[in-house]
Amino acid sequence: MYQLIAPQIISEHACFGGTQRFFRHDSKQIGLSMRFSVFLPPTSSIHKAGGKVPALLLLAGLTCSEETMMVKAGAQKLAAELGMALITSDTSPRDAGLPGEDDSWDFGLGAGFYLDATQQPWANHYRMESYIINELLPTVSNFLPIDAQRIGISGHSMGGHGALTLALRHPDIFKSVSAFAAICAPSQCDWGRKAFTGYLGDDINAWAAHDATALMKASKAAPFPGGILLDQGLADKFFTQQQLLPELFEAACASAGQVLTLRRHAGYDHGYYFIASFMADHLRHHAAQLQAV
Repeated sequence: MYQLIAPQIISEHACFGGTQRFFRHDSKQIGLSMRFSVFLPPTSSIHKAGGKVPALLLLAGLTCSEETMMVKAGAQKLAAELGMALITSDTSPRDAGLPGEDDSWDFGLGAGFYLDATQQPWANHYRMESYIINELLPTVSNFLPIDAQRIGISGHSMGGHGALTLALRHPDIFKSVSAFAAICAPSQCDWGRKAFTGYLGDDINAWAAHDATALMKASKAAPFPGGILLDQGLADKFFTQQQLLPELFEAACASAGQVLTLRRHAGYDHGYYFIASFMADHLRHHAAQLQAV
């Protein structure tokens, strides 16, 4: 394991008695500079004598960045009350300069799909899973008052896909999981097939390792006994276009004996007004499980 380097603070803001920070660091996993953000609650040791706090990693969706969740999700107020840190990652490498990187909104720039690409020219820089697991989380727990043994994960859309798949692939790291409007079966929708073909190639067996429904089907036990929370708006155009497919993940959870709360909300679409409406439920879902660790 290489030596972690302290990240550079880009900006810092007082927020609900805590601190909202935005960072930049040189990533060895990505091979480029990467950005992330962290909200630290007032109970963290940077504000008063205390220990490390639990944290929730929030993964944003297509076209978003490390700023999106922090600005739009409305999570900091309750996170401050719960004594929980929030971590957000960028959604892809930036400035890689790869051909075709910004040709479409759902692949390449802003669309890293939280996996490690195996196909060229993406394989050298598009390593978002290794970045998050082996670099981002160790960095924040090493240089900030965050408890590495009490980390949950949540996300929206592509980030919901990332939350579910990373949680299922790394249950030793993530102690709780939830998602908003997640891409639940990417091997069976246009978004996922496009991303998986580009990043992983044509071998559909390789796709299954990054498909939440396939991972849950292959699970021999319920990996999250505290349950998984998934919210879906019924006025979400991507839900009606069969891009999200939560019903397939629901069926896979039932087969595996995994407790899943899948809530379907009439009138809610795919955007951040939907996320902000139910974020409090997700924060409490994670707080209950992380406090029990």
